[in-house]
Amino acid sequence: MAHSSLIQVRVDEELKQDAEKLFRDIGMDVPSAIRLFLKQSIIHNGIPFVVAGKDGFFNEFNMRILKESIQQLDQGAGIAKTTEELEAMSHG
Repeated sequence: MAHSSLIQVRVDEELKQDAEKLFRDIGMDVPSAIRLFLKQSIIHNGIPFVVAGKDGFFNEFNMRILKESIQQLDQGAGIAKTTEELEAMSHG
């Protein structure tokens, strides 16, 4: 085995217990899960899953586009359609 190094991370007790239970349920311990995360990070050359806020839709870019769209509608520069009208367009 290659020379090993120690990584220490402080987490709150509830997070630790929840993680231990989760990993135990899938036949793994926390150190193995952390090693798996590190190996997958290297394979993916980044975090191996999407990191997003609780609601990824309401990010800064989308909020700016939504505000611009509302301004256009308020100025009469847009076209407003109901959901029913949009559905009819997609089926027609």
